[in-house]
Amino acid sequence: MRRSAFLAAATATALSASLFTGLSPARADGTVGGPVLSDADGWDEPGLLFVTAHSDSPLTRITAHFYPLDAPDGAAEAGSTEDFTQYSGDDARSGVWRAPVHLAELGDYRVTVDLRDASGATVTGALSPHPLRYRTVVTISDLTTTPSVPDYLHQRVSVSGTAVARDPRDPGTAAPAEGTPVDVVVYAGSSQAITTGTTGPDGRFTAAYVPTEPSFRLFAVPRASGGHPGAIDLPTYPDQYLHTTQAPVRFSASTHALDLKQGATGTVTGHAEIQTTAGWQPLPNTAITLQDSTVVAGQTTTDSRGDYTLRVSSDNPAPSAELVAGTGSMPFQQTATEPFSLHVAYTTHTDMGASLNDDGSLTTYGYVYYEDPRAKWPAKPTVTLQYSQDGKTGWKNATTVPLPIRYDKPLFQETFARTLTAPDTDAYWRARFDGNPDLGTSTTKPVRLYRYATRVTGFRASPDPVRKGQPISFGGTLQYKKGSTWKPLSGGSPTLYFRPRGSSTYHYVCELDSDRHGHLVGMVSAERDGTYALAVSRETGDHYLRSARVTDYVDVR
Repeated sequence: MRRSAFLAAATATALSASLFTGLSPARADGTVGGPVLSDADGWDEPGLLFVTAHSDSPLTRITAHFYPLDAPDGAAEAGSTEDFTQYSGDDARSGVWRAPVHLAELGDYRVTVDLRDASGATVTGALSPHPLRYRTVVTISDLTTTPSVPDYLHQRVSVSGTAVARDPRDPGTAAPAEGTPVDVVVYAGSSQAITTGTTGPDGRFTAAYVPTEPSFRLFAVPRASGGHPGAIDLPTYPDQYLHTTQAPVRFSASTHALDLKQGATGTVTGHAEIQTTAGWQPLPNTAITLQDSTVVAGQTTTDSRGDYTLRVSSDNPAPSAELVAGTGSMPFQQTATEPFSLHVAYTTHTDMGASLNDDGSLTTYGYVYYEDPRAKWPAKPTVTLQYSQDGKTGWKNATTVPLPIRYDKPLFQETFARTLTAPDTDAYWRARFDGNPDLGTSTTKPVRLYRYATRVTGFRASPDPVRKGQPISFGGTLQYKKGSTWKPLSGGSPTLYFRPRGSSTYHYVCELDSDRHGHLVGMVSAERDGTYALAVSRETGDHYLRSARVTDYVDVR
């Protein structure tokens, strides 16, 4: 590594040590403004010592003495040097001085320094806060990357260089550092990747890396090896800053809008491509995402042919969303977007009760509500009453009923009611809430309601005339109409009324019966002249409409 690369760092380290390790700068006793030693360090430069010092007068002499780090006080020095030249500083009063170091053995050495300035002030045996690491230094040279700008078709980056060892006893001669592991370190944002290669006889190494970010910093660091035990392993400096080429991307979508009911799933299909030097080609293994600023409504990945099928959930509506091909910070491709609208109609719940009246009118009542707090009622919500002959197909609209909103809150039932003339008295009925884009349509289960038309044919009372107190029997047939056909009505319980001669009011007499052929069954005792009337009463149950009255006059003697 070049010496200049570590100048600022070493100076900062020396000053930090003098300020924070509790060591005071060394100066001559009794002097004011005399020489002061800040540090003496090798700065990881083989065979050199750098002395940082200052004085009020120019420094005229510097001598450094070296002692094995584990040598006791008073031991003989292992060597010394005074061949200092100023390395940095505005003048000789302050700066950094450098001198070559020649020692017989590798190792770490304690350093003391003698200083003299032009005024004659001296300091002797000032102890450096740092030892001299007199060791082999292993550095990396010729660090190269191929390609220098990787792209989609050339993603693998080959990293190569040479590990060089310099012995401080002969610093001018560099030797290949054979068998040295070298870590190639890649920083991409806050992430770090390491790949390792080992040097050959010529000190060369290679390693490979596939970038995961569009820009990254790269440097190499030799590691300890048996060939150079205790060596100082220095990283390459400065880092190499590299970037990739991000190619344009395009994709198709089968639709750009989905209207889904809550709980349903939609599907979008398409094909993605990337532009390379070879032209547009399929883009595999790329995320396709449907999202807006806050919601991800669906995500999938293109297959080996660049095709995709995206399942879109209705859980999160995104009316102003977009389809996105790719994700941020992809090293070899740009992202592409297509506008998209995901609209969701929230689920509603509808229930209804209904009954047919004797006069054929239909009375209905029910309610509608929703659960999701994001839902909103339309301005004028309505419910449609429908009927069908079989309860499955052919539904016809009977009428539309307003749904007044009283609460306007989730889970609160909004009610409706309507009585209408039934267009069909034998049909299946249901109520349908007429939804809007924000609320889904909901329909009640069909309920069968029927009221058949009835009649009495051939009604007669006999005998006529009849003696008072004698029985009167009644003949005739009770029928109901199903479709266009009149059929016998058994057990119909028609009601018998009597109006005495001279009166305008009918009075209830009794209920008659009908056999399985619809023939009337029953009799009464003759009391007086009058008219008998018979009709199916409104009290006979839910299945039949009352019939028109039929009458017969009986003469009682």
